[in-house]
Amino acid sequence: MTPYTLESTREVLARLPLFCELGQSDVDRLLPGVREYRVRAHEMLFNKGDALDGIYVVVTGQIKLFLPTPQGSEKVIGTMNSGASFAEAVVFLDIPAPVSAQATQDGVLLVASKQAIIELLDHDPRFARKMLASLSMKLHQLMSDMETCTLMSSVQRVVCYLSHQIPEEGLPEFDVKLDTSKQTLASQLSLAPETFSRALSHLVKSGLIEVHGRTIHVKDAQRLKAFQG
Repeated sequence: MTPYTLESTREVLARLPLFCELGQSDVDRLLPGVREYRVRAHEMLFNKGDALDGIYVVVTGQIKLFLPTPQGSEKVIGTMNSGASFAEAVVFLDIPAPVSAQATQDGVLLVASKQAIIELLDHDPRFARKMLASLSMKLHQLMSDMETCTLMSSVQRVVCYLSHQIPEEGLPEFDVKLDTSKQTLASQLSLAPETFSRALSHLVKSGLIEVHGRTIHVKDAQRLKAFQG
């Protein structure tokens, strides 16, 4: 990874959700403990079991969090896109990383040192509340993902994923452009790649979607949401 300058780090901090409420003086307090890097697609950030000394924030690009399996494959836990942060709990609990992290695209990351974050938490209660809210949202998402994987069929999981991509404008049809490979998405939904492909084919035959490479065109959002497979 290639380091950026101190000035560029200052510029991007204020735009990120985790740091956007900080004042200029707090940003300056945080800067000495922040490293900004450019990462290449497929580059490993850390492996399961590594010791981490900072919180990661995605400025641009995408990071895949996954568990390696004994069979040599991987179980994708989640994908972190622009503005997302990860490794907060690992850093504060001072435990080895429970997952591995790999870039799926070229991008820019920030890594804020544990000590710098702790000093900022002590200094700014607003930031502490924002950090607590971030961790709470991740816990809620984890519980939701567990429910999805245990109670839904393969087709229902794909329908659920696509339904969450419906634009806020409520368009009757729309495109979903996958930022990651179909294999990674299948793993995130706890599906084998062939099962994911069959689920997509089922939705295509049902007249709900069209698939063009990494773009999925949803033909009727309301029918899709109501579809039970």
